Amino acid sequence: MTYIHETITRLKSTSPAQSEFYQAVEEVLDSLQPLLESNEQYKRHAIIERIVEPERQIMFRVPWMDDENNVQVNKGYRIEFNSALGPYKGGLRFHPSVNASIVKFLGFEQIFKNALTGLPIGGGKGGANFNPKGKSDSEIMRFCQSFMNELYRHIGPTTDVPAGDIGVGAREIGYLFGQYKRLTGRYDGVLTGKSLLWGGSLVRKEATGYGCVYFAQNMLDDMGESLEGKTCLVSGAGNVAIYTIEKLQQLGAVPITCSDSSGTLHHPNGIDLATLKDLKEVRHQRLKAYLEVHSDAEFIPVSDYPEDGHAVWRIDGQLAFPCATQNELTAADAEVLAENGCLAVVEGANMPSTQSAVDVILDAKIYYGPGKAANAGGVATSQLEMAQNASMQRWSFEEVDDKLKTIMANVYTSVRDTALEFDAGNNLVLGANIAGFRKVADAMIEQGLV
Repeated sequence: MTYIHETITRLKSTSPAQSEFYQAVEEVLDSLQPLLESNEQYKRHAIIERIVEPERQIMFRVPWMDDENNVQVNKGYRIEFNSALGPYKGGLRFHPSVNASIVKFLGFEQIFKNALTGLPIGGGKGGANFNPKGKSDSEIMRFCQSFMNELYRHIGPTTDVPAGDIGVGAREIGYLFGQYKRLTGRYDGVLTGKSLLWGGSLVRKEATGYGCVYFAQNMLDDMGESLEGKTCLVSGAGNVAIYTIEKLQQLGAVPITCSDSSGTLHHPNGIDLATLKDLKEVRHQRLKAYLEVHSDAEFIPVSDYPEDGHAVWRIDGQLAFPCATQNELTAADAEVLAENGCLAVVEGANMPSTQSAVDVILDAKIYYGPGKAANAGGVATSQLEMAQNASMQRWSFEEVDDKLKTIMANVYTSVRDTALEFDAGNNLVLGANIAGFRKVADAMIEQGLV
């Protein structure tokens, strides 16, 4: 049994029943073999054993009262994974699927994603198994206040700076910040994704989607291709998907799909962004309502999805952007993408492709931008928000967007050059994992046994 497999076996024993976490760890560690073979110091300093264990895991109950005066109880989490490069940074997710495994996989990924940005931020993640859908504003406010009643003890602008994620948007960040301010009496940059009225940054809402497209643009430049005229498949219908679609359209591409939990929308003439934003950001309706405006579009309900995958990836397209959630793109989906001549898969979501799907993508010589590199624009712009808060400044949209473009170009260059350094060709998975790991591991060694 190899050193890495021994580590994974031990992890499964000490952290049982956390399949998503194991998947994330195995994906990273399997890529590190060339680095570990060429540099014994990582094994000597037990970096692998240390980096897979969070520095701190906080789990707590969140009691709150619904509008019928019934007491409800949810589980809250904050995993402060690694602070070698800076304060913990990562989002809060409110979704029924949230559990210790999901939060740990997200936090582990966040370590390396944050390292790739080149910015001084460590990795963390948190959330609760609370579902904001169908809840009133008052119920969401009471939940957020109860959640912050515990979380405030563990966060701070130089300690741990949470942000939003699935189920946590500007409304939830506002309620969380208000309660933090009430409890501490401090007005500081302890959360990112704030309203522009009180410390938020321009481009933050758009950042993950825009950054994903900027990464794809750099990748395509290396391939001798461009986004101009390319037919694009996008999954999801939240912030990441919407602003991936927006930036693709601005750069001349033609996104033709998006999806939500009810099904997939396919508009062969190109998604009408104004209608999509109205449905999802204003009226908060299901995608099927898009057909009321565009009868030439098609809606595929979840009940009609193939048993072995997602309808969106069975549509013919040249570029694929998974922007919904983890493990949404299966091996069978990847095989169809390859058969249809897909040029590249660029991940806007966190670990949206199963490991077997990634294997198919790489074997088919499809260019692949892994999420920890391609979707780093969101956390990068969160750090830019932290910088603005610390200096009490507000930068223009153009200034933040230019910084985001530069960061994503640097992320791509770092990942590509690392892959070439280890004779891995265009295997950006290996490049991203080694580049991110090496930054964190070297900092851990320099800081001693902590």
